[in-house]
Amino acid sequence: MTPTAVIVLAAGEGTRMKSAVLPKVLHPLCGRTLVGHAVAAGRELAPEQLVVVVGHMRDKVTAHLAEVDPGVRAVVQEEQKGTGNAVRVALEALGAEGIALDGTVVVTTGDTPLLTGATLQALVAAHAQDGNAVTVLTAEVPDATGYGRIIRGADNAVQAIVEHKDASDEQRAVREINSGVFAFDGKLLAQGLAEVRTDNSQGEEYLTDVLGILREAGHRVGAVVAADYRDILGINDRVQLAEARRIMNDRLLDAAMRAGVTVVDPATTWLDVQVGYERDAVIHPNTQLHGATSVGEGAEVGPNCTLRDTEIGAGAVVINATAERAVIGAGANVGPYAYLRPGTVLGAKAKAGTYVEMKNAVVGDGAKVPHLSYVGDATIGEGTNIGAASVFVNYDGVNKHRTTIGAHCRTGSDNMFVAPVTVGDGAYTAAGSVIYQDVPAGALGVTRPQQRNIEGWVERKRPGTASAQAAAAAKAAAEEA
Repeated sequence: MTPTAVIVLAAGEGTRMKSAVLPKVLHPLCGRTLVGHAVAAGRELAPEQLVVVVGHMRDKVTAHLAEVDPGVRAVVQEEQKGTGNAVRVALEALGAEGIALDGTVVVTTGDTPLLTGATLQALVAAHAQDGNAVTVLTAEVPDATGYGRIIRGADNAVQAIVEHKDASDEQRAVREINSGVFAFDGKLLAQGLAEVRTDNSQGEEYLTDVLGILREAGHRVGAVVAADYRDILGINDRVQLAEARRIMNDRLLDAAMRAGVTVVDPATTWLDVQVGYERDAVIHPNTQLHGATSVGEGAEVGPNCTLRDTEIGAGAVVINATAERAVIGAGANVGPYAYLRPGTVLGAKAKAGTYVEMKNAVVGDGAKVPHLSYVGDATIGEGTNIGAASVFVNYDGVNKHRTTIGAHCRTGSDNMFVAPVTVGDGAYTAAGSVIYQDVPAGALGVTRPQQRNIEGWVERKRPGTASAQAAAAAKAAAEEA
């Protein structure tokens, strides 16, 4: 039942999206574009050919397709003259390459992101089993207003697709509607397209006309009802885009929870389709997991986290944090209010604490950066503790440089490490130091100047202030004591 081809129609502009920079099919939804979802669903059929018909902003769409699925053939519809014309353009392009479409040809649209591979597989299976010339994917919807109705005959075959405006009261009572997704016999599809006329109000070639042509020629037109009517919902504006995002996110969360993940508040939790997880993971409210983020067994994420392309190890805890292209080791602890930028790798049981920012930093097992620090372009050894308010000074205005802190070091608070610099294993650095030369293993690095106190400075230089009054009262109390 492997189709000869899947053709995705994605040439339209989508004017109701009201975008000056994106065609409709490139709007994002849960980690993929609309056309990306259509391609992924079509790919689940393992077709011999997967073709996307492009038109509006074709260069952008073609470049995107090359990124998400290099095996896709992009075929240009120079003028948008209807769905029948788009399919004919695709068939002609394949024919020009000597590709014969003898088997099943599935036609889908690039703006139905909720359509699943399982639904398409059911369509193809029924098409083959019933021996149809064409099989329509349909759905029974709560409100069919505005949709084309599926009119079936006594043999349950499709007699006609009647548009809402042309339907009788009896036909309008029908809740089964046309999805615009079809499985065709490839040879009969080509024959039917050759007979499609353009004598309609739009002057276009309609793919649905092929159904009538094939039926009149004595061929059977069948239909398969989608198990979930929402599979066929198309996106025409940003309101529908948001509605589809909610539906898809609910599906993703349902799958996660059934796989053993605790989602504390599904209403405020958002996943992308690429997100992975293991059992006993816990996702707390107001958490967004994007891209190829993965959550290990027993890990806790949230509340208030936004993670993209981030790996979270088993048993790790991430609270009130933002991370992108980072790796968080097993049992590690992140946050609250931490920011892990690309290239950050936390080892097992490591810590990036409150108001800590890291970039391109490798932190060893059990090492800690507890609070109020910036760690950029650095390697920190296992068991090391970085004091509060530390800054890894990695940029000289032209180039970035790296700092290396050894294993089991103790660095003081308010340190600055001016890269490139190395602190050896087991070394200490004193609070308030600017470390700009290497510190040998086991040594204490100190760069503090000697402190001196100027007696009476406040009363002389800031007379009348609250500070001066407090100083005077303290001095009097000391003299009296």
